[in-house]
Amino acid sequence: MHDPGVCAGVDEVGRGALFGPVLAAAVVLSRQASTSLEAEGLTDSKALTARRRRLLVPRITAVAEAWAIGQASARQIDREGIRAATEAAMRRALQRLAFTPSLVLVDGVLPLRGWEGEQRTIVRGDRDCAAIAAASVLAKEARDGLIQRLGQRHPGYGLERHMGYGTALHCQALLERGATDLHRQSFLVRLFSGSSTTAGNP
Repeated sequence: MHDPGVCAGVDEVGRGALFGPVLAAAVVLSRQASTSLEAEGLTDSKALTARRRRLLVPRITAVAEAWAIGQASARQIDREGIRAATEAAMRRALQRLAFTPSLVLVDGVLPLRGWEGEQRTIVRGDRDCAAIAAASVLAKEARDGLIQRLGQRHPGYGLERHMGYGTALHCQALLERGATDLHRQSFLVRLFSGSSTTAGNP
């Protein structure tokens, strides 16, 4: 994996969902911590089972030199667009670290706009960089937990099953019940192209 050095890995989750915020995590790992977590199976959160992710969370937070979570709401996504909102969530996570990293490693090919420090993009970084992989796990577990709690407040959408993504179950519930104030209206307009999905809270 990428040599972590003195740097923070940052990754997001929830970018393509129809409901709820986009979350990002930032994680700073020592070389020793990176090696230890890799030996325990740390990789991209999407390649891990839910049980493995849950087991890794306390290990990551225990050995990380610093970690933090940031988010951007559905309203901010509608107002600014998903890329800008995602970048805001990433910056918030980085700004909440106990110290400012000298280098930020960003998953993907797009740079993190608005971050004044040194940064580097890494394609497939959530598989090839331990700090980014750790960030992906923390962000995924934090968002899943949040969506499950919100699902109790907004029953009938199956949020606890699809985490707000546009599954057939979710789309059918939107058609039948309308959207909540936590749905991304800009996404729904594109998805349904004129269907009535914004009838208010169920």
